Amino acid sequence: MGQELSGKVAIVTGGASGIGRATVELFVEEGAQVVIGDVDAERGEELAAALGGAAAFKRTDVANADEVQGLVDFTARQFGGLHIMFNNAGIASSFRRFLDDDLTDFQRVLAVDLFGVMVGSQRAARRMSKNGGGVIINSTSIGGINAGSGLTVYRAAKAAVIHFSKSIAVDLAEYGIRVNCIAPAHIPTAINASLNHAQIVRAMQPLQRVGQPRDVANAVLYLASERAAQVTGIVLPVDGGTTAGRPVGSLKEFMVARSGATAR
Repeated sequence: MGQELSGKVAIVTGGASGIGRATVELFVEEGAQVVIGDVDAERGEELAAALGGAAAFKRTDVANADEVQGLVDFTARQFGGLHIMFNNAGIASSFRRFLDDDLTDFQRVLAVDLFGVMVGSQRAARRMSKNGGGVIINSTSIGGINAGSGLTVYRAAKAAVIHFSKSIAVDLAEYGIRVNCIAPAHIPTAINASLNHAQIVRAMQPLQRVGQPRDVANAVLYLASERAAQVTGIVLPVDGGTTAGRPVGSLKEFMVARSGATAR
């Protein structure tokens, strides 16, 4: 690998597992010093120890503004600055249909998935604005782009992340701070471990391969690097084409069902 992030300091929230972990590992490979912010202290400390002096762990609940500020302050003390903030931490909401959803998880899901992104962006940007700029990358989802049933609160939070990110991309541009969103889909992680990803891919994704956390990390690396120096305010799906349209096989089935013809 290259050293695209040599000399850079990054925070990855939700960095102890899944997409966050893959991103932490890739950032370190690319020369960055990285602080892992996560509520899972055991996994976070294990990962930091495995990566050596280029990584550190700070237990952080992103729904708590004081803990997020503490994460930013810790990073500056540990590694001398902050250039990249990846607001990746997130949780799922109820999978129940809307009429059956009691919405009791609303406060916690919005606190982690939306407020955590907002306060993480703000506290990072306050430091970046005084130190020549930086990069903020926020995790949304194709659930925030495409409508659908179930996961109502999660979808609402992730849609809000998109509009928030575009808004602050405009607001922070004068400080040399770029803000973009990453929108993964059908990536096996702990948040969606109960799903049959192979089946979902067959039905919904034109590219018939199951994506991996490293695929998303590669896209995050692009947005964090100087290769994306002219890129701000975008949403980058890492979804095997899901937001573009349904796979050809499912369209053939639809046409057959509509016409009564025999599939070939």
